[in-house]
Amino acid sequence: MVFVTFDHLHSFPGTGVRPGLCHKGARALCERYGMDWAAIVKAGGVSSAVLIETGDALAISLVEHAMKSVVA
Repeated sequence: MVFVTFDHLHSFPGTGVRPGLCHKGARALCERYGMDWAAIVKAGGVSSAVLIETGDALAISLVEHAMKSVVA
């Protein structure tokens, strides 16, 4: 299990001209799956298990990205 941080969110590759995912999209994902965005911001991230449980492809890709950075 990995703690997915905002560093992971901001360094996520291949989503546009610049790396990273935006907070607007992350907030929308949280709303879609009933996650508390304010609590995630306060904690500085979220457990990978929470993101995996959503079944959302982008959330799972973010977890995979975070796992790679831990191994590296």
